[in-house]
Amino acid sequence: MGKPSPKRDGFRPAASWEVLRLRAGLFRQIREFFDRRGFLEVETPLLSADTVVDRHLDPFLVETNTARSAATDGSSPRWLQTSPEFAMKRLLAAGGEAIYQITKAFRQGEFGPLHNPEFTIVEWYRVGDDMASGIGLLGELAVELLQCPPPQVATYRQVFLEHLSLDPLTADAAELERAARTRLTSVPESFAADDRDGWLDLLLSECIQPRLGRDRPVVICDYPASQAALAMIRPTDPPVAARFELFAQGLELANGYLELLDAEVLRDRIKSANAWRLRDGKQALPETNRLLAAMEAGLPRCVGVALGLDRVVMLRAGESDIRRVMAFPFDIA
Repeated sequence: MGKPSPKRDGFRPAASWEVLRLRAGLFRQIREFFDRRGFLEVETPLLSADTVVDRHLDPFLVETNTARSAATDGSSPRWLQTSPEFAMKRLLAAGGEAIYQITKAFRQGEFGPLHNPEFTIVEWYRVGDDMASGIGLLGELAVELLQCPPPQVATYRQVFLEHLSLDPLTADAAELERAARTRLTSVPESFAADDRDGWLDLLLSECIQPRLGRDRPVVICDYPASQAALAMIRPTDPPVAARFELFAQGLELANGYLELLDAEVLRDRIKSANAWRLRDGKQALPETNRLLAAMEAGLPRCVGVALGLDRVVMLRAGESDIRRVMAFPFDIA
């Protein structure tokens, strides 16, 4: 018999059964890992009136029109979550101590070999952790999932000095722009001369990240204070964000924070992020949310980490395209 026609055969998954079994095995490993350490698995909404406000993360807006929503909140819109961060922190403020979940997250405009608009995220929080214990726990999980040696730890400043002979904490925007134009064949026309964080991100992603974690995974910590997002600021000289990221084989896999606890600081950061979004030609996102109320009630000191599970599957399966580790990626969903 001949091969099925493309039209009749279009129902098939993009990932092989071998990869789907590997993926299922990683889910079991993750649950066993956290269960052994006393974490509680939780669930939080995918649709919420709240959303993370970040310059670079674009959530999907879902208009709601039900009689119940109209009766309770004026039929307000809902957002598909870019991460479960806000709701999980509300659980911590309500008495949670060590919680995790494996869930879906959604981000507009992220599609390519390393991105799918709908992806799987593993996120966890533990009250009482500091940077060292948070990095240590992430390292333990990486060893189990990637079957690798323990990650080495380096600072953001160290990797810039090592790979670019450039101090990212003191260099001004003009110096960073010169470094980017010297090392890259092309620079996006949209980059503004005074966008210091934009130049730092470009240098990291294009010049440094492909070299990271080749022999063993590496955790990069102490990001510039301007890139704290929802992390605390450490009062070093100069100050740095209490933030860390895991890289392996040139891929960013996880992002962690010693979590910000001050609601007023978060309000200021949300306003700043929205100002940058408007400058970038994007929509401003809601500046009020229930996380602010939770922080005012008392968010306990904790570390939180988000891990992109699809990229872990890519590394374990030896795949270079995220589509090949999902049953039905965006283009055939």
